[in-house]
Amino acid sequence: MVEAMEIQEGFKQTEVGVIPSDWGIKKLKDIAPLQRGFDLPNSKLINGKYPVVYSNGIINYHNKYQAKGPGVVTGRSGTIGKVHYIQDNYWPHNTSLWVTDFKNNNPLFIYYLYLCIKIDRFSSGSGVPTLNRNDVHDYKVAIPTKAEQTAIARALNDADALITQLEKLIAKKRAIKQGVMQELLTGKKRLMGFNGKWDIKTLGDVCDIKTGKKDVNQGNPNGYYPFFTCSRESTYSDEYSFDGEAILIAGNGEVGNLHYYVGKFEAYQRTYVLQNFTVGTNYLWYQLLAFFKKSLGIGTIGSSIPYIKIENIAEFIFSTPKEESEQTAIAQILSDMDAEIEILEKKLDKHKMLKQGMMQNLLTGRIRLI
Repeated sequence: MVEAMEIQEGFKQTEVGVIPSDWGIKKLKDIAPLQRGFDLPNSKLINGKYPVVYSNGIINYHNKYQAKGPGVVTGRSGTIGKVHYIQDNYWPHNTSLWVTDFKNNNPLFIYYLYLCIKIDRFSSGSGVPTLNRNDVHDYKVAIPTKAEQTAIARALNDADALITQLEKLIAKKRAIKQGVMQELLTGKKRLMGFNGKWDIKTLGDVCDIKTGKKDVNQGNPNGYYPFFTCSRESTYSDEYSFDGEAILIAGNGEVGNLHYYVGKFEAYQRTYVLQNFTVGTNYLWYQLLAFFKKSLGIGTIGSSIPYIKIENIAEFIFSTPKEESEQTAIAQILSDMDAEIEILEKKLDKHKMLKQGMMQNLLTGRIRLI
């Protein structure tokens, strides 16, 4: 016989699990019902101050609104699962569903509740996914008092504010690094103590360029050697054809993507392997990061490059100091900036995980704030 799990004092067993004794169970339609948004063709759109909220967020602004803020909006068709909190008056587009009545609940709490529910579980359709609000409406959730809702919303909003602050700082650091790369890698700005000459080189001048093997097997997840294809992530292989320090460039698929590796590895056809460098490898790495895709037009509007040839690789032109010490100094500055950004990104990931844990604990009553 299985013994019943002991329930702590102040909690109760319900159909949605163990929750605080003073919380209730309600269907979503009884706390925050959803309604389809309003049609607004682009031909009728008049630029104004009111955000138009589509299934994937705010895209346009209109001179009229259909709903008073604050509001909670989620995707009805196309992008399902994203939930948006709108502070001011807005226009919910017909690709979205919006909360018509918060039933005296805290709107910000309702936003986090919908986030925690993972509303994409209710999507249907094999083509463009759609969200059936009737399925959502019948879903039962645990609801705390209004005072506790407010405390939970405030705590989660503070966590979001910290995440937003970190995201802005990372974006700022990346923009600064981009500017520094443009100056240092072109010689527009020289480092103190360096005044030597610079050369114009092509990639073919400074390294050997080979392609990966055509007849290599498709990789083995349990293999020992890294196997580089034209995908963003590498896999593994039982064999290797290359050894030493290398920069790899994807020739199709994720065209222009770069990898750096030292050691034995395998590479697939149309993955270009650069080795035997006559300039600083780290310096060359940053030149490629900064200018290679741009030189091919990758990423520009209307660009479509299914693959690149070895000639495209070899003809890439870049500037370089003649003195290796200046190349090293430039690469070190950029590497230090990368390290700082990486630390911030890890910190951001940590705070996102902490916030996710907060949501799970606070919205189920495992942790109480009042």
